Amino acid sequence: MADLLDQKVQAQSLVDVVAERLEAAIISGTLEPGSRLSEQALAASLGVSRGPLREAIRRLEGRKLLERTPNIGVRVAALSLRDLKEILEVREALEGMACALAAQNMSDEDIAALEGLIEAHGEQEAVREGKGYYQESKDFDFHFRIVTGAGNQRLEQMLLGDLYYLLRVYRYKSSTKPGRAKEALVEHQNIVAAIRNRDAGAAEGAMRVHLRNARRYVEEQLVEEGEAVVDPAPRKTGRVGSLR
Repeated sequence: MADLLDQKVQAQSLVDVVAERLEAAIISGTLEPGSRLSEQALAASLGVSRGPLREAIRRLEGRKLLERTPNIGVRVAALSLRDLKEILEVREALEGMACALAAQNMSDEDIAALEGLIEAHGEQEAVREGKGYYQESKDFDFHFRIVTGAGNQRLEQMLLGDLYYLLRVYRYKSSTKPGRAKEALVEHQNIVAAIRNRDAGAAEGAMRVHLRNARRYVEEQLVEEGEAVVDPAPRKTGRVGSLR
């Protein structure tokens, strides 16, 4: 994923493409939580002018992936270890409930599509090699599909709101720990099997196990790599974002 920001953007919906490229770089860790961005370096890396780049940055600020601080500039959003732990504990309960509802409410066609999505994920080279499990957002995201399949708008608002994009950063990070990508794929398959069987209890239990494992992996990894943010205030030092 490291070369995502070295590829020149082709003329289409320029802001969309730049925003997608930046989002993928943040999710994959090419741009790390807490790192500051240099508009000049980014514009040169992507081969675009400052205008579309700034609009893309504003879009990612709206998704809570980037934060702008007076006298400091724009940086990649970061969660403290405590915040992350508390958010993931709540997510386990809510998404477990969503999975139970999905087992009751998803149509057979939606379940078949979910199975197809997991099959496609299993064909990713990075997953096969155990290097990571990257999912694009929304309809290409296993968890997004389950939450929307639950048929509960309140749950959607809570799970797919402000923190949806930022949590994808930490979800991907947990998948890069050796052995986790393949393990996560098997857990996804177990969840889909329970949904296919219309077993709400088993579906909720499988989702809770999956999210508990993911939380443990990401917490361990952040501590091991020294990336746990104790004080979420902007860092005064750190990598200044050229995306190479």
